[in-house]
Amino acid sequence: MTPLYIGLAIIAVLVLWAVFAYNRFVSMVQRGREAWADIDVQLKRRYDLIPNLIETVKGYATHEKTVLDDVTNARARAMGATSDLNQRGEAENMLSSTLKSLFAVSENYPDLKANTNFLELQRELSDTENKIQASRRFYNGVVRDLNTAMQSFPGNIIANVFRFESREFFELAQDEEAARQPVAVKF
Repeated sequence: MTPLYIGLAIIAVLVLWAVFAYNRFVSMVQRGREAWADIDVQLKRRYDLIPNLIETVKGYATHEKTVLDDVTNARARAMGATSDLNQRGEAENMLSSTLKSLFAVSENYPDLKANTNFLELQRELSDTENKIQASRRFYNGVVRDLNTAMQSFPGNIIANVFRFESREFFELAQDEEAARQPVAVKF
C-alpha cells in the first residue's frame, strides 16, 4: 500500500504544480493585455491633444503648413495602425518625430511660445509622452517575464501543452535609425 500512496502523492504534487503553472501563465497574459491597454490609453490621450495643439500653432505659424500637415498625417497613420506591434511602433515613432519638429517650429514664434494655451498643451503632451514611455517599459517588462517563463523548463511544458503564445516587445523599428540618435541641441 505504501508505494500506492507515494505514487498518488507524486501525481497530486504534479497536478498541483501544473495548475499553479497554468494560472501563472494566465496571470502573465492578462498583465500583458493590461499593459497594452495602458499604452492605448496614453496614445488616445495624445491623439486627443494633437488637434488642439495644431489649431493653436496654426494661428501663429501660417507658413509652416508642411509641418502641420506632417503632424496631422502622422497622427492619422498612428490611429489607423493595426495591432501588428512593429507597424504600430513605427507609426507611433513617426508621430513622436513630427511632434518634435512642431515644437521646433514654435521656437521661431515668441508670441506662440508665450501663449498660455500652447504652453499648457505642450506641457500636457510632454507629460503624456512620458507616460507613454513608462507604459512601454512596463509592457516590455511584462512581455520579458512571460517570454522567459514560456522558454524556461519546466514552464515551457505547460506553455506548449496549453498553447500560450509569446509576445513581441514594443520597440523602435529597425529602420528608425534617426530615432536612435541623440538629439543635437544648438544655441
